[in-house]
Amino acid sequence: MPVISKQSTFLGYRRENGRVGVRNHVIILPLDDLSNAAAEAVAHNIKGAMAIPHPYGRLQFGADLDLHFRTLIGAGSNPNVAAVVVIGIEESWTQKVVQGIAATKKPVVGFGIELHGDHDTIMRASKAAREFVQWASEKQRTPCELSELWVSTKCGESDTTSGCGANPTAGNAFDKLYDLGSTLVFGETSEITGGEQIVAARCRTPEVRDRFMFMFDRYQQMIERHKTSDLSDSQPTKGNIAGGLTTIEEKALGNIQKIGKKCVVDGVLDKAEAPTHPGLWFMDSSSAAAEMVTLCAASGFAVHFFPTGQGNVIGNPIVPVIKICANPRTVRTMTEHIDVDTSGLLQRELTLDEAGDKLLECMMRTVNGRLTAAEVLGHREFVLTRLYESA
Repeated sequence: MPVISKQSTFLGYRRENGRVGVRNHVIILPLDDLSNAAAEAVAHNIKGAMAIPHPYGRLQFGADLDLHFRTLIGAGSNPNVAAVVVIGIEESWTQKVVQGIAATKKPVVGFGIELHGDHDTIMRASKAAREFVQWASEKQRTPCELSELWVSTKCGESDTTSGCGANPTAGNAFDKLYDLGSTLVFGETSEITGGEQIVAARCRTPEVRDRFMFMFDRYQQMIERHKTSDLSDSQPTKGNIAGGLTTIEEKALGNIQKIGKKCVVDGVLDKAEAPTHPGLWFMDSSSAAAEMVTLCAASGFAVHFFPTGQGNVIGNPIVPVIKICANPRTVRTMTEHIDVDTSGLLQRELTLDEAGDKLLECMMRTVNGRLTAAEVLGHREFVLTRLYESA
């Protein structure tokens, strides 16, 4: 019997806009770095509320400012979030984020610190957070179809076992989810370098292909503008090289395994944009683990597949991150971080189809409420992607 089928359901939280989440967070969202302390104080006061501090939000401009707002609004709008308290130094920008999240019809309120100070802001925000947490605690999971589940993927600390084991496992699972009408995304623009034509050939239409190549070429132009000599210290990383990957092209060919054999690229997203229909999407994104998973959360994805070879400990405050590893040494030395052990693939104890089912079984348990290793260990990496220097 297959692990998932068109009749499969999971227990999710149906949000006011119809989207389905797999977690029920109440988040305290700072607009800017100056508001982190107040946000963390509120989360300390109200058990069950979670602050998401970050270092940006002052004197950004243009496309960088647009991305900042899009990421924060997207994070608050994610279906894994039940309600949001926004805190910012300036009232007008705070309310811009509130209004963006309010479009989902979920409970959200914002507080500006200027002319109030921390004490008054923390008191008012704590009262609102307490009400939201109690309200969210009564939300019940209901049966939902797998076609309503949005799944993202990104790999990290890759080695030779990644392209041969963990990444194809994610690809096998993606193929099966794609057949059921789920919404899927991959990205890591830099780590497709050398394999971009393979992705381009998988695009559904010429228009999708042109949009993908625009995103890829835009990245290449940025590298040409800013590189000092080459990318040898960054792509492949020192960890990749230690794991046996010698070129970015070799890394790219392993990376592309995550989109399986049957999936077609149905659309292309800019950073933190949300898909408009089911299928497989490419999102222009950094290859830095915490940055891309944060962008996936901001785009509305509810669960994340994260293959790793050398061992990456990434988590996210909003989206449960499922770690897959095919390196028996890493599985042995970093057991507490690995959710799905597929080292049997390279030892010929598992077929790829069995490995994909093993990942999907873990996914089903996760979306039904089981905590991932990263969640249990407290990994809540939330890192905003930034385009420019501050004004």
